Amino acid sequence: MTSPIRTQVAIIGAGPSGLLLGQLLHKAGIDAVIVERQSPDYVLSRIRAGILEQVTVDLLHEAGVGQGVAADGTVHHSIELVFSGVRHAIDVHGLTGGKVVTAYGQTEVTRDLMAARTAAGLPTVYEASSVSIHDFDGQRPKVRFQKDGVEQEIECDFIAGCDGFHGVCRASVPEGSIKEYEKVYPFGWLGVLSDVPPVSPHAIVYGNSERGFSLCSMRSMTRSRYYIQCSLEDKVDAWSDTRFWDELRRRLDPELAERIVTGPSLEKSIAPLRSFVAEPMRHGRLFLCGDAAHIVPPTGAKGLNLAATDVKYLSSALIDYYKDHTESGIDNYSTRALSRIWRAERFSWWLTSLMHRFPDSEGFGQKVQDAELDYLVHSQAASTTLAENYVGLPLDFAELRA
Repeated sequence: MTSPIRTQVAIIGAGPSGLLLGQLLHKAGIDAVIVERQSPDYVLSRIRAGILEQVTVDLLHEAGVGQGVAADGTVHHSIELVFSGVRHAIDVHGLTGGKVVTAYGQTEVTRDLMAARTAAGLPTVYEASSVSIHDFDGQRPKVRFQKDGVEQEIECDFIAGCDGFHGVCRASVPEGSIKEYEKVYPFGWLGVLSDVPPVSPHAIVYGNSERGFSLCSMRSMTRSRYYIQCSLEDKVDAWSDTRFWDELRRRLDPELAERIVTGPSLEKSIAPLRSFVAEPMRHGRLFLCGDAAHIVPPTGAKGLNLAATDVKYLSSALIDYYKDHTESGIDNYSTRALSRIWRAERFSWWLTSLMHRFPDSEGFGQKVQDAELDYLVHSQAASTTLAENYVGLPLDFAELRA
């Protein structure tokens, strides 16, 4: 083993949450080393979310990496709901006093953060194998890993687990210390990424039809991301590009279906949907962030945004610890983060339940769903509730009540 590396914060995972945490800590003069088991190219190849709340956009600017989203992000002022063959616009901007969301892909966010970290000469260990964490219940946590066949160790004050749902950090917490809440949905999403202009450049379109859910979103003005609800038994190979585009059109209103520009798929995959929360999110000097602690169905576009706000809470707590020598922020991290997480979980579950066709939703259940959709688009109060959750609740919920 080589001589231990000493840092203040060891961050496990170089996805957007780990990189954003590292950048915010760097801006505050706090040292951090990031350890990632995959290569940079692999991290950038992961196709994920593309809708950023204003809170997340503000965080990117705070971290000094907001130039990309400012230059290339596309602001969305509304969302559109299609049901019974008719499209209805929800004026998100007007209903929330001017708030918006911005289309800017997670890949671009990650690339911006990687570039900033490289430019600053900050340490990131990619392709680290056999990563393990130790002694986080004491005062001197350690991270061990192998790089190029050599075992290495990081000594640190704190460990931030930003390593995803299947990462080592949550799995290392002693049995019985975490309570897990989970809901698995009885369908998946078949998603296609294609270099075609979006069918609705300044709005996301959610479709509810007798054939199932559909979603029209975008990554840029020349790259679009489309989804349809599918069976968990479906196989990607069974869905040719032609079959996908034909099915998507069938789930939209006629005018929108006619406008869709089709093209070859760059990426095609089926993702299962689940809701998941593990609490608490602090265990001694280990903190869980993002997918390591919670998963939301992508319907509400909350996954990346929740990870970013976890990072905001944690970075503020660590900055207070080092600058003001107070532990109140780290003591309250889990409670504060979970308060916002559960509200986002509720919204994502509700929107998923509203827009999808469930196996047991025939008869009474379907009539109730139809009635709720009709009420939603004709009631300003109901539309406002949708809009304020969609753009993202404040970091402190008391601000909303005020």
